[in-house]
This record gives sequence, C-alpha cells and structure tokens, in this order.
Amino acid sequence: MTAGVVAAATVLGVGHLVAAFIDPAASPFFALGASVVDRTPHALKDAAIRWFDSNDKLALFATMAAVMAVGAAIIGLLERRRWWGSAVLAALGGVAMAAALHRPTATTAFVLPGVIGTAAGLLALRILSARPSAAPATSGVSRRRFLLAAAGVGAVAVGAAATGRWLGTRLRDIAADRAGFAVPQANPIPPPGEADAAIEGVTPFVTATDRFYRVDTALQLPALTSAQWRLRIRGMVDRPMELDFDRLRERTAVRRTITLTCVSNEVGGDLAGTAVWTGYPLAELLREAGVHPESDMLLSRSVDGFTASTPVSAIMDGRDALLAVGMNGRPLPIEHGYPARLVIPGLYGYVSATKWVVDLELTRFDRARAYWTQRGWAADAPIKTASRIDVPAAFAKVPVGPVTVAGVAWAQHRGIVAVEVQVDDGPWQAATLAGEYSKDTWRQWYWRWDASPGAHTLRVRATDATGTQTDHRAPPFPDGSTGWHNRVVTVG
Repeated sequence: MTAGVVAAATVLGVGHLVAAFIDPAASPFFALGASVVDRTPHALKDAAIRWFDSNDKLALFATMAAVMAVGAAIIGLLERRRWWGSAVLAALGGVAMAAALHRPTATTAFVLPGVIGTAAGLLALRILSARPSAAPATSGVSRRRFLLAAAGVGAVAVGAAATGRWLGTRLRDIAADRAGFAVPQANPIPPPGEADAAIEGVTPFVTATDRFYRVDTALQLPALTSAQWRLRIRGMVDRPMELDFDRLRERTAVRRTITLTCVSNEVGGDLAGTAVWTGYPLAELLREAGVHPESDMLLSRSVDGFTASTPVSAIMDGRDALLAVGMNGRPLPIEHGYPARLVIPGLYGYVSATKWVVDLELTRFDRARAYWTQRGWAADAPIKTASRIDVPAAFAKVPVGPVTVAGVAWAQHRGIVAVEVQVDDGPWQAATLAGEYSKDTWRQWYWRWDASPGAHTLRVRATDATGTQTDHRAPPFPDGSTGWHNRVVTVG
C-alpha cells in the first residue's frame, strides 16, 4: 500500500512541478479537480456551498486527497500481482492528461505534466515494489531499506510539489504587481449615513473586503499582472477593440456602491455583500465599440476560460454596470478578480460578475451559452427579492420584554420599499427601514418586539417596487431561491 501512495504522490508532485513552467491549470491535481467541479450536479454543488461556504474548494481538495489516497493504496496492493498496479496507475495518468487537455485554455503542452508525472510515478512504483514487503532481509531489500526508499521517494514527491508551487508563484507573481497598482482617482463616495443603522449584530452596510463572499470555479487563482492584462471587445460590433491599462486609464473612472448576490444563496444565507467598486462604465466601452442592434448577449470570458452570459439590455439601460478594478478603495483582491472584473447590479453573479475578465464578445442567446447555462441554470437571472433576520440569532434565548429584531433586505435595481415581521401566526408588523442608499444596495431594517415568554417563530418578508416577495420555498437551482426567512427563539 505504501508503494502505491508514494507513487501516486510522485505523479502529482512531479506533474505539479512541470506545470509550473507551462500553466498551473495543467497540473494533474488541479485538472482533475476542475473536471470534478465541471461535472458536479447542481444539487451537490449547492450543498457544498451551503455546508462549507467559501471553504468549498478546501473541502473538495480534502475529499480528492482522501479518495486518491485510498485508490493509491489499492494500486500498491495490485502491484504485488505483477504489473496490475502499474497498469491502473498509467490509466489514471491518462485520465489526468485528458482532463488537462479539456481545460478551456489548454494547449498541446498541457499533456506534458501528466506524461512526465506518470512516468515518474511508474518508476517509483517499480522501485518500491521490487520485493514483497514481508520478505526477509536476506532475500532482497530489507524492510528498513524499503521504508528508507519510500521516505526518499516521498520526499522527492513533496519537494517537487513544493518547488512547483514556489516556481508557479515566482513565475507568475502578482503580489508585487498588485501592491504597486494605483486605484484610479474617481468621484468621492458619500458615506452610508442613515443607510447604516449601526444595530449590534446586524450586517454592516459595507462588507469588509476580507469578509466578502467568494464563489467561483477557480481551484487555483489565476495569476495575471496588470501589464499582462488585455481586454478584447469583439463579435457583433462595428469596431473591435483591445484595451490595456494604459488605454483604460485615459478614461474617467467612477466609484459605485453595489450589493452583489450569488445565485447559490439559500433563504437567509450570507452569500451577499456590499462593496464600493471603482471602475469604468461598461456601457461606454460597448457604445465605443458599436454594438449591433441584433446582439442581445455579452459573453464575458475569464483568463481561465470561465464564461458568463449577460443580457446587453441590462448593461445599456442606465444601471451602474462596471469594468471594476478596485474594491473598497484598494486594488481588487486576487480572489475577487484582480486586475479587472465585471460588476453589474441586479443580476446574479453567474451571469454578471466575471472575475479576471479578458474578453467581451457581443453575440446572441440563440448562438452561444455560458458555463453555468450549459449546466442548466437560467439564462435570465435577475436577483430575486430577499430578506434576512440577523438578530436574534437562531435558537437564541432572549429576555421577556423589548427585543430588537433586525436584518437586511435586498432587491437590486428595484429597491426595497418595505419590510414586515411576523411572530408565530400573528399579523404582519411594519419594520423601520434604515435610509436607502440606492436601489442597487441592500437595506437594513429593525423592529421593536415586546417579547412574551415561550418559544416563538419570527418571519420576515420584504416588498420592492414591484411587489412582495413570495413565501414559496424554492432552492437556488435554476434561477435563485425564494421563500421567507424565519428564526425560532425562546423568550424567558
């Protein structure tokens, strides 16, 4: 078993090292992981996000490592029967190569990490399987020498992986680039003022950058410097364009406060956040390119091949759609799309918030589909009206008498006009709304409850400019969850 585990580690470690010179996406481990993400049923994907939140990728890596370890142990046992283990390892190496070649940005060179890594793994397996592990020392290599050999090969595997990671960072280092990136000067943003009621326990109006949710398909963060970045605008346009940061900085930047929401957000979930975004009006760029009247989709592409489809009408209707380069006054964090991303209010992120964006293609919905729409998610994805109770906490014990019930509600690009709270099956009570910052941001609310002893269920619902949110419970797939959020508390 040990021989199989060490051999598999050698495949991954050496493959990761070779990928550092080609592209991190070609690493056998990341290629296999990306293939798993691509083929994960939507129900399982939503469950992973619900269970692990922004740690979903860490959970995936841990699961993959456990499965690979079990499989590698089996390979070690099979190798005792002549070459069966080697045959299985070679086959799995072929799977890794195929996975790498199917990445959106793959070239023929993507096969090399798998080829070289598998060859190294097979060599390690043969060396470590040269004798039965129970054989006496006089008939070959002693158990002690076997363990030393396994430790040595394992050290090579770990060292190769670590070196690959180090080289990948150095060859594609963007930390220094981001540190030197100057967020463009733009209009000052009015402070939240009355929009932030500053109620203890309620989500702050502006989300701290390090607490902003992250949901995407990138298992390894793309490494793209501002000097390398280019944005192409092409397709159904009169004047195809290519922009770099020198050309982009010739334009007037703006700052906008916008709330984003992930389509995977469950009722009452926290996959929503508000930030101050600095960037350039997307509609101006498209007008300069000259969008053909019959084009109804903007297909945006990330540097790692991810695609999102946005209705052109949602960009050109006057809303603050941005090519964003700053977040909360700083350069975009790498995990949030550095050096440039899209921010389009009113639409779920999977059709509007492409990170590491490098390509904008004007096309039509009847001609192209994006990453998530190919997997059954809706093409039309306006954010649904939602409200959430932040305080009291779920199953909290609160005292008899005055209790503050409070939270946030959002209906981006429509605006929240009312929030109501219900205790058990009693009448709906109007909550007090904090000031409206804009119709593209969430709104805090609070209600003073004269709590009586016993167990109670609190419910909340919001009303936007078009109507009140539905009580029908629906999961995120295919176009966003619906339903009223509730909290059970004990008074006494």
